[in-house]
Amino acid sequence: MKRAGAGVPLPHTVPVPFDDPSDDDERSVARPARSLDDADEHGPLAAVVVETVQGEGGVNPARPAWLRALVSWAREHGTLVVVDDIQMGCGRTGPFFSFESAGIVPDIVCLSKSISGYGTPMALTLMRPEYDVWKPGEHNGTFRGYNPAFVTGARALEVFWSDGALEARTTALGERVGRALAGSARRYGLPAPRGRGLVWGLSFDRPGATGEVCGAAYRRGLLLETAGPHDEVVKVLPPLTVTDEQPADGLGNLDEAVASVAGRRTLAA
Repeated sequence: MKRAGAGVPLPHTVPVPFDDPSDDDERSVARPARSLDDADEHGPLAAVVVETVQGEGGVNPARPAWLRALVSWAREHGTLVVVDDIQMGCGRTGPFFSFESAGIVPDIVCLSKSISGYGTPMALTLMRPEYDVWKPGEHNGTFRGYNPAFVTGARALEVFWSDGALEARTTALGERVGRALAGSARRYGLPAPRGRGLVWGLSFDRPGATGEVCGAAYRRGLLLETAGPHDEVVKVLPPLTVTDEQPADGLGNLDEAVASVAGRRTLAA
């Protein structure tokens, strides 16, 4: 659905496998090079585009070693590294950029969503100076040039990123959310939740279950969305400015919604 939104096919790209959590550390490091070598046989790759945590793909975090191996291959082959941080940047995973914890530095970074600081439309493309060949106004889009967003975005940087408080709080709240979802997963026989910071996914095997869970949660006053290739993941994406009390209320509503769909608890709470 996301790809179809372009209205035309997206040619000249080669998909390669994302980090596989079943791989051990050695295979995790070897997989990107092997996959990209195969893709490179069709012609030199201009760039690799990656999310450090897949959002619409089902909340799949890539391990730091996998990301470093991918960047190492790109550097060796003169290929640019583009990180899509539209959903996972601006503090969503803890640090401002989602790739900071992996210790990598991309050539190009795409930002949007929270960058305006107030829900107004805004997007940025960051690039190394040597790749900035655009003339003034040549590279633009519908989210660029909205003056109120420039004001709120600058103010958000001043307020929320003047120190490490927001990052520390997001990390701490994320650990609480992860533990709560892990408890729900154990109680109802679901796979372990996946996530980092304040983005988490709870997956279901039965088709249609996520829609039922989101519907049950909505009736309890909680807004959720689905993710994954088959909408098999319930995505938990609270505001970074959520209060200390709100996560407990929301997670309680989610647990009740899962219980109403998954049936009787498989383990004692």
